Amino acid sequence: MADADKFAGTGPVRQGHEFDLSALYRWMEIQIADFLGPLKVEQFKGGQSNPTYRLITPNREYVLRRKPPGTLLKGAHAVEREARVMAALGKAGFPVPKIYGKCDESSVIGSPFFVMELVKGRIFWGSTFEGVSNEDRHLYTMEMNRVLAQLHGVDYQAVALGDYGRRGGFVARQLERWSSQYMTDAEDAGRDEAMDRVIVWLKANLPERDETSLTHGDFRVDNLIFHPTEPRVLAVLDWELSTLGDPVVDFAYNAMMYRLPSDIAGGIAEFDLKALGIPSEDEYVAQYARSTGRPNVPNFNYYVVFNMFRFAAILHGVKARSARGTAVSESAMGDKFSRVAGYAWKEAQRSMKRKVA
Repeated sequence: MADADKFAGTGPVRQGHEFDLSALYRWMEIQIADFLGPLKVEQFKGGQSNPTYRLITPNREYVLRRKPPGTLLKGAHAVEREARVMAALGKAGFPVPKIYGKCDESSVIGSPFFVMELVKGRIFWGSTFEGVSNEDRHLYTMEMNRVLAQLHGVDYQAVALGDYGRRGGFVARQLERWSSQYMTDAEDAGRDEAMDRVIVWLKANLPERDETSLTHGDFRVDNLIFHPTEPRVLAVLDWELSTLGDPVVDFAYNAMMYRLPSDIAGGIAEFDLKALGIPSEDEYVAQYARSTGRPNVPNFNYYVVFNMFRFAAILHGVKARSARGTAVSESAMGDKFSRVAGYAWKEAQRSMKRKVA
């Protein structure tokens, strides 16, 4: 429940995240059909990377997501990409919020932004799906699995996303990108021995297989909105890391919850899964393989380590931004960087022992 306390709900707009409400009002009057004021704004507690706001009007509520203030890394906080992929997926029948409009200029509220539907439903802050029955936990877990498999089956060419990323070589490029970013951020956030070892191991064991699909990049339970009473996903949120990438990598990121504790990315490693009605890791992996027409999930353990590395690199970046005074959330997770790097190295060592055995 700690994450729910930190990230759920809304509050007053935080210092440094204010904007000209009258300018936004004028933009919405022009850009959004049926818009009717007056307009009130609150800020969601979550949305660490891109500040996210609740827009309240007499006849509808909206969500505004914008780039944060301050100096940004090139290509980071790409809200325009989030808007584009959600608009395309919505037309394909995939569960995402409706996009009402986007603004690529900074002249309106100080940074680019988009406005989307506020989907009302149920958000779970951990993969144990607290508050539901054991039978329903199984259904909710497998629904999460099904929706991710559905995403990977979308014909990205047919929804005009053929240029949404580069095809092929995804893992090699990501390794180079995040390794480089880790070294850049080390000036402000330091280095970690486990992280250094993981980078060496990943580069030495890079799989030869290659595959491309639409990928989410951060597909986990707290980025899903479920129906208020049914184990059915109504919307997938937070598409900042989405791209054309490797679907198995995307799945392994979601499935690494089985190897992380509950205070990191909704992990479930310390729970008695059978007692809770949650499918085992083997069952979860097998279900994804069936849904995507595979005999198995290739190089699964490698990709779990890779995702832990990438997640650690992201946390390391949060830690660096905090040191520089530009992190967007008061609840930034940079302090968990070393722990995630340690888990990644532990999993790499386990993989090495399996090969020896």
